[in-house]
Amino acid sequence: MFKRIYRYIIFSMISMSCKNEVRESSVMIQGSHESKIDTLLSKMTLDEKIGQTVMYSSGMDITGPVLDKNYKNYIKNGQVGAVFNATGAAYTRKLQKMAVEETRLGIPLLFGYDVIHGYKTIFPIPLAESCSWDLGLMEQTARTAALECTAVGLHWTFAPMVDISRDPRWGRVSEGAGEDTYLGSLIAKVRVKGFQGNLSDNNTVLACVKHFAAYGAAQGGRDYHTVDMSETMLRNVYLPPFKAALDEGAATFMTAFNELNGIPATGNKFLFEDILRKEWGFNGFVVTDYTAINEMVAHGYARDLKHAGELAFNAGSDMDMQGGVYKNHMKQSIEEGKIEVERLDEAVRDILRMKFELGLFDDPYRYCDETKEEKLILSKAHLKLAREAARKSIVLLKNENKALPIDNSKKIALIGPLADDQDHILGSWAAHGHKNTDAIVSVKEGFEARAINFEYAKGCDIIGGDKSGFNKAKAIAKASDVVVMVMGEAESMSGEAASRTNINLPGHQQALIAEIKKTGKPIILVLMSGRPLDLSWENETVDAIVEAWFPGTRGGHAIADVLYGVYNPSGKLTVTFPRNVGQIPIFYNQKNTGRPADVENPDPRYVSKYLDVDNSPLYPFGYGLSYTTFKYGDTTLDTNILTLNSTITASVTITNTGDYDGEEIVQLYIKDVVGSITRPVKELKGFQKIFLKKGETKQVDFIIKVNDLKFYNHQMEFNCEPGDYELFIAGSSNHKFTNKFSFEL
Repeated sequence: MFKRIYRYIIFSMISMSCKNEVRESSVMIQGSHESKIDTLLSKMTLDEKIGQTVMYSSGMDITGPVLDKNYKNYIKNGQVGAVFNATGAAYTRKLQKMAVEETRLGIPLLFGYDVIHGYKTIFPIPLAESCSWDLGLMEQTARTAALECTAVGLHWTFAPMVDISRDPRWGRVSEGAGEDTYLGSLIAKVRVKGFQGNLSDNNTVLACVKHFAAYGAAQGGRDYHTVDMSETMLRNVYLPPFKAALDEGAATFMTAFNELNGIPATGNKFLFEDILRKEWGFNGFVVTDYTAINEMVAHGYARDLKHAGELAFNAGSDMDMQGGVYKNHMKQSIEEGKIEVERLDEAVRDILRMKFELGLFDDPYRYCDETKEEKLILSKAHLKLAREAARKSIVLLKNENKALPIDNSKKIALIGPLADDQDHILGSWAAHGHKNTDAIVSVKEGFEARAINFEYAKGCDIIGGDKSGFNKAKAIAKASDVVVMVMGEAESMSGEAASRTNINLPGHQQALIAEIKKTGKPIILVLMSGRPLDLSWENETVDAIVEAWFPGTRGGHAIADVLYGVYNPSGKLTVTFPRNVGQIPIFYNQKNTGRPADVENPDPRYVSKYLDVDNSPLYPFGYGLSYTTFKYGDTTLDTNILTLNSTITASVTITNTGDYDGEEIVQLYIKDVVGSITRPVKELKGFQKIFLKKGETKQVDFIIKVNDLKFYNHQMEFNCEPGDYELFIAGSSNHKFTNKFSFEL
């Protein structure tokens, strides 16, 4: 009884002192909480402090024996600071009540979950959304995801993933924004802004930027594998999206599974102490990825779990996700002097600050609102946004002989293992999207909603199976005017732990296309995938290719909208499609060699090229077709000299010369001709998405500033260098330079 009364008095004092604060800025918010955090810290025992650094899952066991079934008892003992995979307003309220009403100090829990591209309303996978190049849309979908997940009691999402990836073998390319640092940084900012908003509201969540750092460069595209790179590569390519997210106010960071230059990221002081804390000034907290501390033993970097915990905590990993290492070993490490109490206080302070920021000390149940859950989840507005996001994310890769859009009078054969699918269409990390199939629209349902004249046959499975469905598929194809084949990957073939060395269409899908090709009917291939596939054979075989990625809850409607011209596709690739897996890694902003293959050479054999395939990709970064055509005029510069105190305006006129209204993503690329270190052959430095009616012309202007030219040199100085630069403005990265300018000090 005394414990409960004491706990209630402490909690009430802290809560009452928070209620009348004026919150005008993040700086004021942090300052206003510090004295309360000091008071609370002074009352905490060592065990209670350690408890704040511990997080356990309430279910959804991924790795088997690591799941600790005693987490509820740990909560009651004040030994847990956060819980993940607990969802539903009623259930999170129940767990929060344990923490607040059954512990000595009543410190509320944080509830986290992998809300990667939606909670129940599932939007296109992040890679797909990035192909919209629509920053406002991506902020809006993140905001909507936050509205839904906070309605079920969640405070924290383990997103966005901002890893740059140039290797489609890596399954987690599906979770990011592709291969470009500039675009990836902008997307990182808007997704953090969408998730977090104003943290004093009860409908925003803490963002968790992951995976710090360079996880997208895992060797061989193999998940959890080694990363080894120069610091200039790290700083120029892989770190900027993390810095952009931090500048937007990202509250938490997550460690990466990979090692970086010989040191596992979770125990890497260079990353978390030197860069994140000291250089960048981060004052949130760092959480490990799932059991990442434990895995340092397998890396061969730690002797045992206790040693691993010491390495991780002293490197800057503040909270242990699921591994139980801090809970089981930190107290002994502190007693032995291997971890300083002052370091523990710093970590606990940062964790508590986020709980204050969220208002959990004012009202620990403010996120647990069953009425809000009923109103917000899968609302009409959210489903409408899901359809819009899916339409804007679709990329038209090929359209021979104007196979698309489909004439409404044509009879369609709808064929393929993903044509009548309500499962894989959501993609990986679909949160609770699978729990309401009534909301999920398959392609077949999308066709039915448009009253289209079609017949359906599955034809084959995604993976394995037999060819017994070929005959029916071929029969309906013969009786049709046009064949639409919906094919691709299973959702489990991309995402975490889903690396592939063969990125062709799996199973018997190519064989089915070959059989349908024999009918002589036009074939439109609709792809669902979480990565770029090797489509060289398909590109030569079918009439049109539509990359729909995994489009989410309303994907079927969106695909039908695009195929029938209700929406003119406008997406552009944010990741390169290779001609075959042997070209990987392949990306648009590569560096030149001493023997480049694209310049005249007296002996063309001895240049940097392959003997069996061209160096160029099948589909380049920035590429995407429309049902209309856009003509670019000559690019002009208002001056050819850039100085520290001036800018250059690059202008181009663009005309819609086709038969449809449409959107075009206009892209600016710049090349640093000579640098103190070798520079990429081109870099995206700006883009604008414009809408042009049929026959309309618009002028597009880009303002080039000194900051657009900066990079990290060998001395790790971020600066620009005097010299010559080239640029072009076009509809994709596959274009020659048209203009030159100089930067002068």
